[in-house]
Amino acid sequence: MADPHRRDGGDTAVTVPRTKAEKETRRPPLYKVLLHNDDFTTQEFVDWVLMNVFNHDPESAHRIMLNVHMHGVGVAGIYPHEIAETKAHRTMELAKEAEYPLLATLEPE
Repeated sequence: MADPHRRDGGDTAVTVPRTKAEKETRRPPLYKVLLHNDDFTTQEFVDWVLMNVFNHDPESAHRIMLNVHMHGVGVAGIYPHEIAETKAHRTMELAKEAEYPLLATLEPE
């Protein structure tokens, strides 16, 4: 089978160097996990989710929770799509178990 990177169809040992684009590995696109404010989910629960699902320390979790509370929406974290989707799903799963209507959505970075 001929090497697709050869200039002459593969009969000689002359090969074309791969382009820089072929060598570079691209980072996956990132997505923001957004938490949306509601009138029922407690601030303590949002703090807990931010610490246990998104691995924030207590201070940053509380700061994010207050941002969600004051502005209606806040960024819980930024991740590749599959990780962001998993964290958003886990957040809503935990909220449902605790009987809270907390909404987590994704948005491209």
